Amino acid sequence: QVQLVESGGGLVQSGGSLRLSCAASGNILIGFFTMAWHRQAPGKQRELVATITTGGSTNYADSVKGRFGISRDNAKSTVYLQMNSLKPEDTVVYYCNAEGPRDMNYWGQGTQVTVSS
Repeated sequence: QVQLVESGGGLVQSGGSLRLSCAASGNILIGFFTMAWHRQAPGKQRELVATITTGGSTNYADSVKGRFGISRDNAKSTVYLQMNSLKPEDTVVYYCNAEGPRDMNYWGQGTQVTVSS
């Protein structure tokens, strides 16, 4: 069984920073997976925030480019999302996702980020 557990969310003031972590456990080697962070506000569709491929290539939503950074530590089975210059509109639940071979796709339970103005 595979588990993705997010942590690091919380309350921060506008302009502040947070680092989210996604720890994978169980029958998964994240080195074989494209890892991503998504976010979802109540009543809205889930939005892709950032991805990092098995080779380390990254991609970001326009809304977070220049402010967020995704990274991975395969040895620790952990993916990170460094969030800087946070804005109130970044207030949503953030989800970790692992997409791998043979249509394997896993999600974490989410972590709440709240940015106060």
